[in-house]
Order: sequence, then C-alpha cells, then structure tokens
Amino acid sequence: MFNSSKAFSGFSVDDIQKAKKFYEEVLGLQTESPMGMLAIKTNGNNNILVYPKPNHQPATFTVLNFPVDNIEKTVDALIAKGVTFEQYHFGEIDTDEKGIAHGEPKIAWFKDPAGNIISVIEEK
Repeated sequence: MFNSSKAFSGFSVDDIQKAKKFYEEVLGLQTESPMGMLAIKTNGNNNILVYPKPNHQPATFTVLNFPVDNIEKTVDALIAKGVTFEQYHFGEIDTDEKGIAHGEPKIAWFKDPAGNIISVIEEK
C-alpha cells in the first residue's frame, strides 16, 4: 500500500526559531519554513518536519540520526560549536569522555534546544 509513498518523519519543539537557528547554524543544515513549521532538508529526498507544540515534551528516545564518516571528527566539530554530548553508562552502552559509545557502530547522542535526542552514527 505504501511502497511508493515518500514517507517522512517529524517531531515537535517548543520554540521554532531556536530550532531553526540550531539546525542551520550549529548543524549546518538547510531549512525552509512552511506554515510556521521547519522543514529540514536532507539528501534523502524527503524533508524532516519540525513543528511547534506549546506543551512540547522531548522524546526519551532518539528522534533523528545522522550517519557520518568519522565520528571523532564530527563530535569534535560539534563540541567546538558548543554542543554537549550525553553520557550513558548502562548495559552495552558506555560512552567515553566525549560522549562516544565505541560499539559497532560507534554512536554519540546530543540534544537540540527543545531537548530532543539526536545522534551521530559512524557509517563506514
């Protein structure tokens, strides 16, 4: 039924202008602003829709994953831009001082200004 559908995902934030600034200036992404929302443009042909929600509650799970070639360089670049990476120490997930979990694959998590969890994941 949906095999030919160009599905896309979305999530809420409490302040669309803070989100726009973060996704553009910190993460370097292109965005559009349709109808008071934020459309994050990706190479995957489908935008990610970010919408304002007055009673926003951040998800307790990862809402967005960015595959990267070199997680160490990516994490260092984001730290230089003021991003703080999450520290997790449970089960098989144990992050180092930078916030990188050195499993297979390597992954690191951070939050956007609305508290949504985002990851960078090394893809070779």
